[in-house]
Parts: sequence; structure tokens; C-alpha cells
Amino acid sequence: MKNNLLLGAEAIGAAALDAGISGVYAYPGTPSTEITEFIQRSPEAKKHTVRSSWSANEKTALEAALGMSFAGKRSLCCMKHVGLNVAADPFINAALTGVNGGLVIAVADDPSMHSSQNEQDSRIYGKFAMIPVLEPASQQELYDTTADAFQLSEELGLPVLLRLTTRLSHSRSNIVRRRSSPQNVLQPETDPNRFVLIPSNARIQYQKLLDIQPALKHRSEHSSLNKLIEGPGKKGVIAFGIAFNYVMEVRETHDLSIPVLKIGQYPLPEEMLKVFINHCESVLIAEEGYPFAEEYLRGLSGNPKLSGRLDGALPRSGELDASLIASALGIAHKKTFDIPAVVTERPPELCKGCGHRDMFDAINAAMQKQPYHQVFSDIGCYTLGALPPFNAIHTCVDMGAAITMAKGAADAGMLPAVAVIGDSTFTHSGITGLLDAVNDRNGITIIIADNDTTAMTGGQDSSATGRLHAICKGIGVEEQHIRILVPLKKNLEENIAALEAELAYNGVSIVIFHRECIETAARKRRSDRQKEQH
Repeated sequence: MKNNLLLGAEAIGAAALDAGISGVYAYPGTPSTEITEFIQRSPEAKKHTVRSSWSANEKTALEAALGMSFAGKRSLCCMKHVGLNVAADPFINAALTGVNGGLVIAVADDPSMHSSQNEQDSRIYGKFAMIPVLEPASQQELYDTTADAFQLSEELGLPVLLRLTTRLSHSRSNIVRRRSSPQNVLQPETDPNRFVLIPSNARIQYQKLLDIQPALKHRSEHSSLNKLIEGPGKKGVIAFGIAFNYVMEVRETHDLSIPVLKIGQYPLPEEMLKVFINHCESVLIAEEGYPFAEEYLRGLSGNPKLSGRLDGALPRSGELDASLIASALGIAHKKTFDIPAVVTERPPELCKGCGHRDMFDAINAAMQKQPYHQVFSDIGCYTLGALPPFNAIHTCVDMGAAITMAKGAADAGMLPAVAVIGDSTFTHSGITGLLDAVNDRNGITIIIADNDTTAMTGGQDSSATGRLHAICKGIGVEEQHIRILVPLKKNLEENIAALEAELAYNGVSIVIFHRECIETAARKRRSDRQKEQH
């Protein structure tokens, strides 16, 4: 038993190692990145040769994790909430195949959109797939739940979805770790039909999934994550996941006698919820994310005594906190101080000296002579090019959409169509869009912002490093229309001329602006100096 001060995300990594995983599969995405990074840094993981390098995207990560499970080993797959959209195909079908070795899928949701395009609620995916969902309320509970989830997965023969949110992932607490378990022995699946989802087998597997649902509900009714905190009051609160902490803070601060029902395991424990609702005169439903449970409970009970995000008692969007809970319970919230008007939020910006700055200067200059100035882009550090002083990009929808949206615009006659995409994002989900453009011989110029890393999430390894030219050539882009430029001020005129030449070409062209991320370069220099000193 060891004490550790860990982030919530790190607690998952520690628990997975202690549960005897043989591999972690992930694509970096805030707020889930630190799970995999913890395992990558771990001496235990190195000692036991736990596989931990980054995957090309979330879909490949989950499919590989399922393959490790097929072999009988335990695996962890990590992603942020929008990454689950990318992995949706194997996620839904893994519920039909089931698992052999334990498979836990840790998904970090981002209410308030601190670093995301939306604040979708991953619990809906769990209900959609009809698999167990676990939603711990604290870092220690997150550790314990993760460690137990692998056993649960193997007992049920199903993947388990572990849901956490930004606050839980990125806050620290003391964690008491268990003794670690050995890795599973290699024991591949022997049923020749289970993982072959042709219709005749899939119908059988789907019925098995339906048949196990009562057992999942029974486990929720008796789960330690679902428990009652008694109180004599008639105004009750049902609190889910991290929202339980806010509710208990208000309860203790204001000396309230309200009963609280804590929920952390799904499918929802219907009987427990019915008893609690019937006992109370009014019930506030506190859940982080969508009104997922509130919608269900309103339909289950048909009782107008329920309140929450749907009726405005709590905000429909954004994170919860103790003051919002207090207000919903009728307790006036008193501000401790006012923020002076002189204090304003500073918008995010590209790092000083970032090569993307020089790239956008060249793009803006080259686009001035074009009939259309709009540039398609997507998610990465370069998304900041949408803000002043550059105002250089005009779309950011999802990973890889820069290329495919530019292709669609070219199909509509908007020529030349221009896309800006990062190196890691290109290998994540841009390659297939490029293949479509090559097949259709579109007049499209694709600018790849290559900084040799996955910079936005902290500088993780990129699948693209050193391979972009070869990948683009292999897909079918003509080699004379694959250019590599260095984004520096001294090269500005040369870079503008190269861009203008490719914009004039009526076909698919690739312009790679290659310069190492200034932050990762600085870290390497510091590391080299430290090595020299020792």
C-alpha cells in the first residue's frame, strides 16, 4: 500500500498498472492525456513491458485494445469525449463481441468546453452500447473503481466505460495504491463465432447483450458507487459523479439536513431511485454534463417534483459548482469580492517564436490575390490562426475536416480550395480525405503545419514525424506538387511565391511548412544540457 499525490487522470493510470494491464492505447486529447503519460513515465510499466506508445487516432486505439483483450490480456483505452465519436464504430460493436481479457475505456468529458468543440456527455454512448458505465466522484474512488473495473469487465464479458470530467481529471489528491496484480497469461478467444459479426452471429451476440441487461441493473442496485446519505429533510438531491462533491460541500457549509443519493454506476438503479424520489417532497438532480438522468427520471416517475437542468434550476450548459447547487436549493450565494474591471481575460495566442506565425503571414499574403479568401482548418495549435492578428482560418469542426471540407468546397466550384491541417491531425484523420481529393483530382491546396509533435496537448510523439512526404506521395499526390517550406521571417517572400504557384495549380498540391515546435525544441535543449552536466 503506497501513498501518492496524483491527478485524477494519473490515478487511472496507476490503477490500471496495479490491475495488471498489458497495454494502454490512446490518442492525446485534453483532459485525458495524462493517463497515458503517467504509464509512459512509470518504471513499473517499463519493467513489465506494458505497451504505451501513442496510437494514430482513437479508433485505431480502441481496435488495438480490443485485439489485446481478444488475446486474453487486460487493456486500457483512453480518450476525450469527442474522441469517442471517432471510436464509435468499434465501441458499439465491442459491446456485441464482448471481451476476453478485461477492457476499460476511460473517457474524459469536458463540460464548459475548456479545450473542446462541444461538451457532449459520454454516458449517452454507454447507454447506446448497453454496457456498464462507472462515474467516480473523487480521485481515490477513481483509482479504486478503475482497479476493480477490469475484474468487472471480465466477469461480465463486456467492455466497461469509465467516465470522468475535467475537474476530476486535472485536480490532485492523495491516493492510496494497492498491491499490483500480475498480467493475465496469453489465452486467446477460442469461440470461432463470437468476434465475427456477420449477421447470423451478430443477432446471437445482440440477444446475449439484451439478456445480460437485468444483471447489469442488479449490479447497479448494489454497487458501492451508488449509496444513500441519510437526512431527515424532505428536500432531497440525487448527485452524479463529481457533482456529489459540490452537493456535500453545500450540505456541510450550510448545515443542511437534506438526504442525498449518490449515483456512480449505470445503468441507473431504478428501484433505489424510485424509493428515494417517493420519500422526498422535491428532488434536485445534480449531474455534470447533459440532463441525462433527469430526462430519464422524469419519464420514469412522471413526477413534477424533480428539478435540475431541464427546468432552469441549474444551468443547461457548463460546469456545476457549489454556488450553483446552493442557489438551486434556495440558498443565497454571497460574492466574496468583485473582480475589478481592469482585469480582463487574455485570449489564447500562439507561442512567441512559433513557426505557425510565419506560416500564417505567408498564407495571408498569398490568399490576397485569390477570388476567395476563406481557408478551411481544424483542431490543433494552428486553430489559433482564427484569432487576431492573423484571422487566417475560417472553419474548425473536427479532426481532419480541413481537407474534406475544402474538397467539398472545391466540388462546389470554390477554387482554389485551401486547407490547413497539423501533422498529427493529418495522420489522425486527414489521410483518407486526401485520398478522396486525389481520386477526384480536386483543385485543392493542403497546407500541413508540421512541427514534429502533437503540440497542442503538450508535445507527444506524432505518427507523422519524418513521414509526411512519403505518405502524400504514396497516396498519389504528384511529387512535383509536394513542397517543403521552412516558416521563418527571412523566407517569407520565397514561401509566398511557392504558395501562389501551388494555388494556381488545378490539382491536388501539398505544402508542408516544417519547423520543430519551439516548446519541444526548448525542452530538448534543457534535457541535453542536464545530461552534459551529469
